[in-house]
Amino acid sequence: MGRRRKKVVHIPKKRLPKFFSCPRCGKETVHVELLREEGRAVARCSSCGLQEEFQIRPAQGEVDVYCMLTDRVYSSSKRTPIAKKE
Repeated sequence: MGRRRKKVVHIPKKRLPKFFSCPRCGKETVHVELLREEGRAVARCSSCGLQEEFQIRPAQGEVDVYCMLTDRVYSSSKRTPIAKKE
């Protein structure tokens, strides 16, 4: 008599995406390029042409740069003056 074999369940590791959704146009076309030697990063949207450059620290990754991009885009949209009604 043999014993039963245990089922081995493989859990796939979650990976970060290569492309992020653009805060301006909504398409998943934002690519972040890290230039660690120069201490900067460039985030580009290939659909609408949005491009921003950021100074980074050695421990920051693509996701951190994407978050800085969204913060900059949404904060600049709040700064637009609203016309007063008289």
